Amino acid sequence: MHLTCCRLTRYHLPAMADTTVTLSLLTRGCESIYAIEELKKKLESGRVLRIKLGMDPTAPDIHLGHSVVLRKMRQFQDAGHKAILIIGDYTARIGDPTGRDTTRPILDEAAIDYNAKTYLEQAGRILDTRPEKLEVRRNSEWLSALTFADVLRLTGLVTVQQMLHRENFAKRMESGREIMITEFMYPIMQAYDSVVIKADVELGGTDQTFNNLMGRELQSKHDQEKQVVMVMPLLVGLDGTEKMSKSKGNYVAVAEEPNNMFGKVMSIPDALMANYFTLLTALPADRITSLVDAKQTHPRQAKDVLARTIVEEFHDANAANLASEEFRRRFSGGELPSDIETKKIAASPVGIVALVREVGFASSNSDARRLVEQGGVSINGDKITDAKAMIEITGEMVLKVGKLKVCKVEA
Repeated sequence: MHLTCCRLTRYHLPAMADTTVTLSLLTRGCESIYAIEELKKKLESGRVLRIKLGMDPTAPDIHLGHSVVLRKMRQFQDAGHKAILIIGDYTARIGDPTGRDTTRPILDEAAIDYNAKTYLEQAGRILDTRPEKLEVRRNSEWLSALTFADVLRLTGLVTVQQMLHRENFAKRMESGREIMITEFMYPIMQAYDSVVIKADVELGGTDQTFNNLMGRELQSKHDQEKQVVMVMPLLVGLDGTEKMSKSKGNYVAVAEEPNNMFGKVMSIPDALMANYFTLLTALPADRITSLVDAKQTHPRQAKDVLARTIVEEFHDANAANLASEEFRRRFSGGELPSDIETKKIAASPVGIVALVREVGFASSNSDARRLVEQGGVSINGDKITDAKAMIEITGEMVLKVGKLKVCKVEA
C-alpha cells in the first residue's frame, strides 16, 4: 500500500528520549488522558508502544480538524513508537452515531473504498510512512471474519446500561427518537479493533471519548493491558463557533492549494489563534504566547505566521511565501489576484443571485441570496445588496463574493 511521504520532520526528539520530556510533548494540547500514570508507566517500560487511530472513510477528504490527532500520532512516531492507522472500512458501513440525533445513512462499498484511498494519501502528508513507523490496517480484516456466535460473545461483554451512558443515546431515548441496534454495535466494533491490534494508546477527539473508553473495557475483558485513551479537543471551524466540518463548509482541507489554504486561515477570528497555534503547529508555548498577545504582536502579523506555518507544513516554504505575498496583493494592496479566472456567463442581463450561483460561488440560490443580502457581493467594487438586482454584463467585470472568492465575468 503506497502512501505519500511527509516532507517535513517536525519534531526533533530522539527515539526513547527522557520520559519527562517525552511526556510533556505528548500531552501538549490534550483535553483528557485516561490515565496519565498509565501512560507514564508505558513510556518508562522502554518498549515500542502501539499507537492506534481509527478513521472511518465517510467522506473523500480530511481537513485540519482531522490533522490534530494525526499530528499527535506523528509525535508518538518521532518519540520512537509505532502508529497503527485503522481505516474503518467495515465500521463505516454502520456509521459512527457520535453526535447524531438520527441514524446515519449506510454507505455503499464503492464509496467507502474511494474515500479510504484519499484518506491514506492525505494522512501520509502528516505521518512518517516508513514501514517500521506505520502499520495500516482495514478493520474489515477481522470484523468481516466474525461469526454470529462471535458477535454474540462480544455483545455479552457490554451492558445496555453502559450504552445508555452515552449522551446522545440517552437524549434520543428521552425524546422518543429511535436508536437502531446496529448503532449499539458501533462502539463495540471500534473497541474490538483495539483488542485485535493490542493497542497501547488510542487517540481521538472529544467526540470519540465513549468509543475509545469502550476499548479499555473490552481489552480488560480479554485479559489485555488496557490502552491509554488520549482525547484531543475538536478544532473550531473558520466560523469561530462550530467544530470544523466539511458539511458545515467551515473547513480547510489538507489537500487545499496554497493560496486557498492561506486565505482561509487568515479568515479565522482572532480569538481562535491560540487554539490553532497549539493544535496545528510545533511552535514553543512561549512563542505562541507572544504571538497571540496583541500588545506584543499585531493580530494581522500573528495570523500571517500561523497561515505560513500551516501552508509550509502541507506544501513547502516557497509556496507559503508566495501565498502570503498573493494575499497581501489581493486584500491589502487592493489589487486583483494574479491568477484570477474569467468565467463566461450564459445570458445578460442576469440576476445577481443566479450570477453568484452560476460562477460556482454559492451552492444554491438560497445560499447566494443570503450572501447578497449580508453585503458580501460586489461588482467592480460596488456592493450589491438587493437580491432582485439584474446585472448587465458589459465587457469584463469583476465579481467578488466574501473575502476569498473573486473572478472576472463576461457575456
